[in-house]
Amino acid sequence: MAKVKICGLRTLADVELVNRYQPEYAGFVFASTRRFVTDEQALLMRKKLADSIQAVGVFVDEPMKHVVQLCDMGVINVVQLHGNETEDYIRALKQKTDICVIKAVRVQRAEQVMESMSSVADFMLFDTYKKGMPGGTGERFSLELLQEGLAKLRERNCTIKPYFLAGGLDCGNVAQVIRQTDCYAVDVSTGVETDGVKDEMKVKRFLECVRKRRK
Repeated sequence: MAKVKICGLRTLADVELVNRYQPEYAGFVFASTRRFVTDEQALLMRKKLADSIQAVGVFVDEPMKHVVQLCDMGVINVVQLHGNETEDYIRALKQKTDICVIKAVRVQRAEQVMESMSSVADFMLFDTYKKGMPGGTGERFSLELLQEGLAKLRERNCTIKPYFLAGGLDCGNVAQVIRQTDCYAVDVSTGVETDGVKDEMKVKRFLECVRKRRK
C-alpha cells in the first residue's frame, strides 16, 4: 500500500498535475538545485495545492529559522532534510514546529540503514549516493544494501521506521521496487519528467503503476 510523493514542483502547471492525479505528497525544493523555488513561489503553489495532498519542504542544511518560518506560514506541513542535519537539529525542529520530519540517507552501506532507525525523525528516506549531490540524481541505488540492513534489524528485533524510497524510480521499475520492499512511500521527480519538465503522461502512468500494486 505504498504512498506516492511527486517532488520538485516548480510551476502552477505542476500543481494542476498533482491535483489531477492525487499523490499523497508533493515536494517543494528549497535547496540550491535546478528545482529550487523561492518562498514566494512555494506559497503561491501551496495556495493552489489540493488540501488532500501533503506539502513537503525539501532542505539541505538550511538554517532552522527559515524552516520554522515556512512551517508557521503554512507553506509546508512536512519537512524533508537532505543534508548533514544532526539529531539535535531534528529534535529542536520538532519541538519548535510539532511537524512531521523525513530524514534522507544516501545509501552506501547496509550499516547506514541500520543506524538511521535510531533517528528521532518520523520517517526515513533512502536515496542514491552521488558525490556532491544531496539528492535528485535520477539514479538507482542497490536495494540489496537496504534489504541487508533491514534483515539485520529484524534479526535483532529492532523497530523499523516507515521509510520512503527514492532514486531512479519510474513507471518501469516502481512496481518491482514496491514488491521487493515494504516501503511506506515512493518518491519521484526525474522519473516523471521529460526534458526537465513534469510530464502529465508519466505522472499518470507512475500513479497507475503504484495503485495497481495496492489492489
